[in-house]
Amino acid sequence: MTYYECIKWLASRWTDELVVTSAGTSSEFWYDITGDTERVFYLEASMSLSSMFAAGIAYGLKDKRVWAFSGDGAFVMNAGMLAVEQHMALPNLKHFMISNRVYGSTSNVPLPGRESNDYAAIARAFGVSRVFSFKDLNDLKSNFGEAVSNPGYSFIHLEVQPVNDRPGSPPMDGPELKFRFGRNIENISNKKVFSS
Repeated sequence: MTYYECIKWLASRWTDELVVTSAGTSSEFWYDITGDTERVFYLEASMSLSSMFAAGIAYGLKDKRVWAFSGDGAFVMNAGMLAVEQHMALPNLKHFMISNRVYGSTSNVPLPGRESNDYAAIARAFGVSRVFSFKDLNDLKSNFGEAVSNPGYSFIHLEVQPVNDRPGSPPMDGPELKFRFGRNIENISNKKVFSS
């Protein structure tokens, strides 16, 4: 499946989940498709930490569902994220790992081990019990309920084609993102994020 069609279909299934995207392509496509500036934190400046950031949100807001997106470039930088996610076993967290087998943010530089990396097997080796892997959009559509709608932490590997044309970064800087997202959390949860 293409990266764009994958993100577009997932966005069409998006309801009230809080979303954290990783640096690069997932942020760019999610913003291009949704235009959202309140319920999404575009974690542009930190590769490999989007799911950890999302896990903190899911832990603090146990009644809210949270979707985290990471790329395989970020994943190989910090596969240990799975140890934390498996240990926390947050039932409201879904981790979508999008694999295009390249570092998309650096002009598609080939990823080490690109042909042999088995991300679903890596997740299982970390003890994650709910692991799903999709290479085909129809397969994702058919099994979305089991992988995403059912309660329980899930690691969802999505295999997509590399992208040459990308829409560009969301037009917000870090402080603006922080305040928009944080104020939204305050509004939906009655929890204080900022001191004033």
